[in-house]
Amino acid sequence: MIEVTCALIIDSQNRIFAAQRSSIMSLPLKWEFPGGKIEHNETPENCLLREIKEELNIDIEILKPLPINIHAYPSITIKLIPFICKHSGGEIVLHEHADFKWFHSNELLALDWADADVPIVKSFLNLINVST
Repeated sequence: MIEVTCALIIDSQNRIFAAQRSSIMSLPLKWEFPGGKIEHNETPENCLLREIKEELNIDIEILKPLPINIHAYPSITIKLIPFICKHSGGEIVLHEHADFKWFHSNELLALDWADADVPIVKSFLNLINVST
């Protein structure tokens, strides 16, 4: 099992960042929350800060963890560790993804998500529906 972090980055207008996987990545053109694999002796939080800087060229502040999702793809099982974050600096430059967009929460379920991200989307929507 591979441990992977992901960031639900929220902007000042309460929109959520989603990235579209490139056509040459596994799960081509699926939408996902950005993040990456945890390296040896790295905390999930440090991994996420590093990965977001590498993939998107921005800094984030981690606000709150969400429930972990374990998902078995045909060739790999991942433990997806999500965090709600806010954009704290820098301009977005895509290094791996085909596209990105800021979405309102009511638009999220319409996206073609990578399967492991779907429970994360639902968990996030349940959280904000409870707290609003």
